[in-house]
Amino acid sequence: MLEGPREFFKRHGRLARYAPLVLWIGVIFFMSSGEASASQTSRIIRPILEFFFPHISEPTIELVHAFIRKCAHFTEYGILATVASVAFFKSSKRLLRRYWYAAAFGLVVLVASLDEFNQSFEASRTGSPWDVLLDLCGGLAIIFVFSVFRYSRGRLTRRPDGAPVKS
Repeated sequence: MLEGPREFFKRHGRLARYAPLVLWIGVIFFMSSGEASASQTSRIIRPILEFFFPHISEPTIELVHAFIRKCAHFTEYGILATVASVAFFKSSKRLLRRYWYAAAFGLVVLVASLDEFNQSFEASRTGSPWDVLLDLCGGLAIIFVFSVFRYSRGRLTRRPDGAPVKS
C-alpha cells in the first residue's frame, strides 16, 4: 500500500527535506555550464520573440534576451532560497530551525559565489560580481517574504498575551 506524504515525511524526514535542496543546487550548476550560455538560450528566446513580434529590431532582441536572462538569475536563486528556507525551518537541528533565515541566505551566498566562479572558467560564460548581487537579491526577497508570512501566521495563531490560540 502506498504511504501518504505525512508517513513518508516521518520515515524519510531528512531525505524529504534536503533532497529538493540538493537537486536544485544541481540544476543551478547545470545552468552555469555552457548549455545555458547566452548563445544557447538565444536559440529558444529569439524565435519566440520573432514569432510574437515579427518586426522587432536586433538591439531590442538583445535587450529583451538580456532582461530574460537576468530575471532567470533572480528567479533561480529565489527558488533556492525557498527550498533552503523550508529545509532549514523544518530541520531536526535546533540551531538551523532557529536561524533558518541566516542559513538559507548563507547558502544562497555560497552557491551564487561558486556559480559565478565556475562560470569564469567556462569559455562561453562570464562570471560577474553583479550577477552574484542579483542572485542575492532574488534569495533575499524570498527569505523576506517567507519571514513576513511566518511572522504574520504566528501572530494570527497567538493571543495578544502571547499564549497560543486553541483551535
